[in-house]
Amino acid sequence: MQDNPHLTKKIELVEKVLSKNDKEAIRVREFFDAHGILGLNFMSSPGSGKTTILEQLALKKSFRFNVIEGDLETENDANKLRKRGIEAVQIQTGSACHLDAFMISEAMQKLSFEEIEVCVIENIGNLVCPASYDVGTHYNIVLLSVTEGDDKVEKYPVMFKNADLILVSKCDLIEHFDFDPELVLQRAKKLNPHVEILQISSKSGEGIEALSSWICARRRKK
Repeated sequence: MQDNPHLTKKIELVEKVLSKNDKEAIRVREFFDAHGILGLNFMSSPGSGKTTILEQLALKKSFRFNVIEGDLETENDANKLRKRGIEAVQIQTGSACHLDAFMISEAMQKLSFEEIEVCVIENIGNLVCPASYDVGTHYNIVLLSVTEGDDKVEKYPVMFKNADLILVSKCDLIEHFDFDPELVLQRAKKLNPHVEILQISSKSGEGIEALSSWICARRRKK
């Protein structure tokens, strides 16, 4: 069977793009390390509650953080955080379904990092593309909403394999859906034995304190 030259060229192009991105991601992480800042990459499907959870963390004031927001259009999420007193920069990608390290580097020029302890990247709502791009953070936090179903770990393995922490969001709705958090954990552990899982709800407040403590514990290691 002969190799497909078009497929080979496509693979080479993807590898080249990812290689350049990875080098830039190293530079982003070096900046964070030099300033003692913890970098977190929040990823999920659209509507899982990333922004609302960040609003709740802002109210707790357990650590000082800023946010780089990613969306195809609008500054809606960044504006929500600004109203909470959080400095936020919005990246509008137009049609790109993920953020990359070069976008993060550019956005960082618009942020003040004085007295900042944590920088959160709120990635574009998508369980596919963002998983392949290192944006220079130290940890990946993936949200899985109860309303999405507990089969998403198996359907999108790359995303959950790269997760350091899985947040089962909207957990106040579990009794209304056929959703098994233990099954999510079992499936995720097969992909990544070191992954952790927390149930969280912005409505009831469940898990917000635990998430804050998880972040603070890793912040102290910086």
